[in-house]
Amino acid sequence: MSYPLLAIGLLVLFVLYVWGVYNRLIVLKNRIDEAWSGIKVQLTRRADLIPNLINTVKGYAKHESQVFENVTKARSQLMSAGSVDEVQKAQDGMTSALKSLFAVAEAYPQLRASENFQQLQKELSDTEDKIAYSRQFYNSNVLSYNSQLQQFPTTVLAGMFHFTSKDYFQMDEKKEEPVAVSFE
Repeated sequence: MSYPLLAIGLLVLFVLYVWGVYNRLIVLKNRIDEAWSGIKVQLTRRADLIPNLINTVKGYAKHESQVFENVTKARSQLMSAGSVDEVQKAQDGMTSALKSLFAVAEAYPQLRASENFQQLQKELSDTEDKIAYSRQFYNSNVLSYNSQLQQFPTTVLAGMFHFTSKDYFQMDEKKEEPVAVSFE
């Protein structure tokens, strides 16, 4: 076998390897994008439930306008968030605002017994579960992608093609604190 044929064979193998690495990174990046869209769908669903929940609670708790304003503001911030970091911050604000809203609801036994309120609570709980699953799916894809980027020699090729690591979607893991409800 001559050296030119060997060189051409090695070059072809190298090109095929680079092609395979590039395609693998594209697949992983697309999985992250798809997982992120799943999170956005669930967050939008959650945000769409909020006005119905607020209107249901408003009928019972007319003097709790600050709670309603906070939930509405948190919903607006969530809907306008774009990056993973912005969504995480907005998500934390929404969780806090919803805790306040449910604390108000606890003060009204007839509201808790309302079929409409119970249905909305169930839908919101279901959505929270879907958000948790979507977050887990997204983070799993980010782990695969980031791990692939950090492996040698993929890291060299990834740098050449400008692939960058992705951020995990993390929720605020603060200890759950009780919400103070004042009727002043």
